[in-house]
Amino acid sequence: MPSLTSSKLTIVVYLLVIIFMTFGGTMLYLSRPEPTTITIHPPLPTATHVPSATPGPILVYVTGAVIASETTHELPFGSRVQDAIAAAGGFSDSANKTLVNVAGILRDGDQIHVPSLNEDSLGLTLPTPSGGELLRINTASEDELLKLPGVGPALAGRIVAYREETGRIDSFAELDKISGIGEATIAKWQDLIAFD
Repeated sequence: MPSLTSSKLTIVVYLLVIIFMTFGGTMLYLSRPEPTTITIHPPLPTATHVPSATPGPILVYVTGAVIASETTHELPFGSRVQDAIAAAGGFSDSANKTLVNVAGILRDGDQIHVPSLNEDSLGLTLPTPSGGELLRINTASEDELLKLPGVGPALAGRIVAYREETGRIDSFAELDKISGIGEATIAKWQDLIAFD
């Protein structure tokens, strides 16, 4: 008899243990924190600008009172008169520096002549003078812009509107942002416009 009671007691204990374990597991499961959902929002794609054409080097001819007179020099696009004079060895001792605008922007095919102190420069005519007057893109009117190749009234208007919106245009890369101006147009304008 005691063994039967002992057996029943053991079964009851096991059942109680199972009930407590089930209850404890259920409580543990119910009390766990809610999982956090992480949502990743990738940034929207942005438009990539097509790289604009890099203007090629220019060739200039330097004459007059410089160390290496009557020489041609290949310089980067956007170079100034002072760069051409430096490429020709600099001013000679007899150079009349006051008659040279060293800040002038060079164009392909320009001739830079440095007069000497004893040279009568008032009537001086270069045998191969520089090309025509550059169009100042930051001050040109719509009518003046029409003189550029490929520019009609609509494009001239967009150039003026862009200039008024941004304050000024400083480079060919900036011109490339205007609708209707691309690499082919910029190539035609390289020796025709100035950004000063």
